[in-house]
Amino acid sequence: MRKHVQHILLLLALASLWACKEEYRYPLEGGKPTLAVEELATSAHFGDSLSFRLAVADDGTELSTVKAQLYFSGDKVAETIIRTKSYGNYTAKIYVPFYKDIPNGTAELRFILENVGMVKVEETKELALTRPDFPFLNLITDTETIRLERMGNNQYTVTKELPQKVKGYIQAPAFGTHGNTLNFGWENERVTQGSTQQIPFSYLSPGEYSLSFNTLTYAASPFQSYKVNGNEMRMLDDSHYTADLTLAANQEIAFTDFPSLDNWWLDTDFMRQENGRIQFQASPGKYRITADFDRRYFIVEAMTGNNLATLHADGTGAIWIIGEGIGKPSLGNQVGWTTEKALCLAPIGGKKYRITVVAGENISTNSINFKFFHQKGWGGEFKNDGLASNSDVIFVGNGSNGRDPGNLGIVSGKQLLNGATYELTVDLSGGNDKAVLTVVRK
Repeated sequence: MRKHVQHILLLLALASLWACKEEYRYPLEGGKPTLAVEELATSAHFGDSLSFRLAVADDGTELSTVKAQLYFSGDKVAETIIRTKSYGNYTAKIYVPFYKDIPNGTAELRFILENVGMVKVEETKELALTRPDFPFLNLITDTETIRLERMGNNQYTVTKELPQKVKGYIQAPAFGTHGNTLNFGWENERVTQGSTQQIPFSYLSPGEYSLSFNTLTYAASPFQSYKVNGNEMRMLDDSHYTADLTLAANQEIAFTDFPSLDNWWLDTDFMRQENGRIQFQASPGKYRITADFDRRYFIVEAMTGNNLATLHADGTGAIWIIGEGIGKPSLGNQVGWTTEKALCLAPIGGKKYRITVVAGENISTNSINFKFFHQKGWGGEFKNDGLASNSDVIFVGNGSNGRDPGNLGIVSGKQLLNGATYELTVDLSGGNDKAVLTVVRK
């Protein structure tokens, strides 16, 4: 038995030795690969798929790979790798990227052949590159294709009757013998090549206006701009614009270029309107104001630095609502358990936070199930061991009274008076673990 085991071990050792011998069949530096570029254009357009043909060989050593690499200004921007199992001719393509702000110029193509002994040979060719001169572009929307005509180098425009908002992606036709169709869409709040996400063009009003795009700079227009207190609001999407600004108590808030501003819903916890002027209502500080054009109201959220505020250990910061039975500007936009829709209570000083609602409009009259959180999202929250209610209509759940710990509910047999205004205030002056909810009918 012992000899049998020794015999097996000897066979395994021989097998391992043979495997190593096979693995290093060719010593490093062995062989002499040769490479010839037999077919390659001397010029191309950005966006082309460029064909090439190579002849490869060696002095008997097996080949490994050939790499075609394209360089712009010393940076590698594309690569094609071919497995060279045998000597002979190989045909392939390499893509010439279409980039923003890259002018006509000369690129470098490097062809690198390597054999199994890791011996390499390299051939370099220059390639003159120009931007394609598309005869037209297409703006592809959900309902139609709008043609943009060439107005000059890289510049394309259409002028016609258009709705106030036009959403679509731009497509350039394949240009020349080796060209590809190119798409330009909306990514990270800007136009990007390679995307078909819709670009949110917008104008002040529907009617005849011009829509344009530049294939060199990716500059597109129009995008209707809106300002608050002189600060241009950043476009989140075609229906939401936002700006961060520092506000003082009773400071006037001026919204510029908003159509029919009188028809917008104002959150009275943060804003009040008197004699055509809008004034800030909450504690001084930094706030994010987001214009929701779908619902025509302004979302106001407290900030600390460059981030949305959270509740601090000393009772300052912010309190947020997540849950059912409440929403702004109406119950049609109920928060639910979608944390991105969390409502920020207005800081009013003295470590107190307020939200004002109208029963039947912003808050359900007979069924609520929401709670207060330390942030706009999951994490710290107020439960029944740290929150008490002095209301005879709204109670704090404890897990056995019909609501989970900290969730608010309406006392059985009672309800909020439809159409009445209620002010809910959370007082943290006694500490974050001794919060008091006060509910006052206005």
